[in-house]
Amino acid sequence: MHYEYQTKGTCSSRILFDIEDGKLKNVEYIGGCNGNLQGIGRLVEGMPVDEVISRLRGIRCGYKPTSCPDQLATALPYVYRRDGDFIRRDRRLRRAARGAGAFESGRAL
Repeated sequence: MHYEYQTKGTCSSRILFDIEDGKLKNVEYIGGCNGNLQGIGRLVEGMPVDEVISRLRGIRCGYKPTSCPDQLATALPYVYRRDGDFIRRDRRLRRAARGAGAFESGRAL
């Protein structure tokens, strides 16, 4: 399933990612420090969601109370738990149609 998360308090504005069989795939940050964020995406590729959360949660960027990796760790519990069900919804997170550029609700970006 493809997801899109609107970040808060970071240079990046959105995070796009897929979850397949409990593993994180295709992480892409929109905005922010391009090279560093590509590196994060590649490092977490194929990693179990629970492990990504535990490794990235709480990372800060300079004086900010959050960071781009922390925002990914913030987004993941909103959509995933071990059995793959949704556990809560957040207005900044949308299940998106893969490659369609539209939210599942039909509202365009």
